[in-house]
Amino acid sequence: MKKLKVNAQSAQYDILIEKGILRRCAQYITPLVRGKRLMVITDTNVAPLYLSTVLNAFKNTDFIVSTHIFKAGEQNKNLSTVEKIYDALLENDFTRKDCIIALGGGVCGDISGFAAATYMRGIDFIQIPTTLLSQVDSSVGGKTGVDTAYGKNLVGAFYQPKLVLIDPDTLDTLTDHYFIDGMGEVVKYGCIESAELFEFLENNDVKENIEHIILECLKIKADVVAKDEKESSLRMILNFGHTAGHSIEKLSDFSLSHGECVAKGMVLITQASEKLGMTQKGTSERIASLCQKLNLNTEIPFSIEDISDNAKNDKKGSDDKINLVLIEKIGNSLIHTINKNDFAQFLS
Repeated sequence: MKKLKVNAQSAQYDILIEKGILRRCAQYITPLVRGKRLMVITDTNVAPLYLSTVLNAFKNTDFIVSTHIFKAGEQNKNLSTVEKIYDALLENDFTRKDCIIALGGGVCGDISGFAAATYMRGIDFIQIPTTLLSQVDSSVGGKTGVDTAYGKNLVGAFYQPKLVLIDPDTLDTLTDHYFIDGMGEVVKYGCIESAELFEFLENNDVKENIEHIILECLKIKADVVAKDEKESSLRMILNFGHTAGHSIEKLSDFSLSHGECVAKGMVLITQASEKLGMTQKGTSERIASLCQKLNLNTEIPFSIEDISDNAKNDKKGSDDKINLVLIEKIGNSLIHTINKNDFAQFLS
């Protein structure tokens, strides 16, 4: 088993990574739950695959275990879905001492975490991520939230889980699309913080080395979160590719996946910073080449003007400014602040 400790200012918790850990999840969760009730929250894609495995793990315990299944998809990551989770918790008499288990991908983790942060002003929750994207990124660090008509994750909270359990075996049931999607965030980690990881991705088969890749990404994430839990400075670097990427995702009405849009955003922003002499020449081409190797499409399907207009509600800005994450070269990132009205000019 591989084990990492996240030392955030508000909470400390473990990340446990091991094949088959899903079947034994109860032995790691039980010592952390203060109450007698658990609710497993999952979606219509994951429930048929893994819900019974988690429920069987708690068969011989004293917990009262209930479930809540919501319709899968980014379009359901909204306050209406969260309200239904509140209703399920209230109907099952959940108290502040009880616990939520988020079983699924990034959407499930974000929604469940936000419900946990706000139900009775805070209830414990545990992350069991089942997609590559959620295993390398969204399940760790305490970002929770939902989308609105104005953009992604504009309503949310920083709220850390009590534990993160990662079973790489769950990746075996992912379609190629969802595996490729997760690689968008993996490439991001190499770009912002680890030239070694980036080179490893360039020169090795990712599926054969996926446990090593997950661990390397999480080491970076855990270190950044420990230094800056609430994104006041350093943690902003985790948003590389996201300002333009989130805008593209919204413009597509979420028909384009998050990881693919992050890949598009990374290449687009790096092409711009290269032209301005802020990034080592050839960097954007190198990122695009790696994305191509990983089957991540980096073509931009919308105009610069539309991408810029949609980015104006980006939560990474303040007042009339927006904080752009750029890289000087692979493995070295920086924050560059510009006026929101200048974003289109910057990109073009």
